[in-house]
Amino acid sequence: MIRLPEGVLREIEAHGREAYPEECCGALLGTAASGGCRVEQAERTSNASSLPRNRRYEVAPQEYLRIDRLARSLGLDVQGFYHSHPDHPAAPSEYDRERALPFFHYLVVAVDSGTPAAITSWVLSEDRGTFEPEELRVEGPGR
Repeated sequence: MIRLPEGVLREIEAHGREAYPEECCGALLGTAASGGCRVEQAERTSNASSLPRNRRYEVAPQEYLRIDRLARSLGLDVQGFYHSHPDHPAAPSEYDRERALPFFHYLVVAVDSGTPAAITSWVLSEDRGTFEPEELRVEGPGR
């Protein structure tokens, strides 16, 4: 399970809206808990994909280093990543699966005609073969 404040969810939705028609992306900073994690903050990153960004996202290595340092300075860890799917369902693609790691949580927000819609959360199986849906619990107003 992944838990996050409603305010963090709204930030992710706003990022998807602003990036449309391209995919947005960012990191989920928080703490691990038994059975999942608690996200305290979403940190935007640039979409560094050299492929068409309306269907692909990439977090550049220097961005990952920046967010990892930021998380540690806040007493948090990188718990996963989020990205949007413009005019596409809120489910990870095969491209997403090929680039994912089993120990992170992945939020996907559908953005339909510029309006955020469904948001889902996923974890990659240990053998990296499939994404498994996980419960997403939105709590209180938060940030």
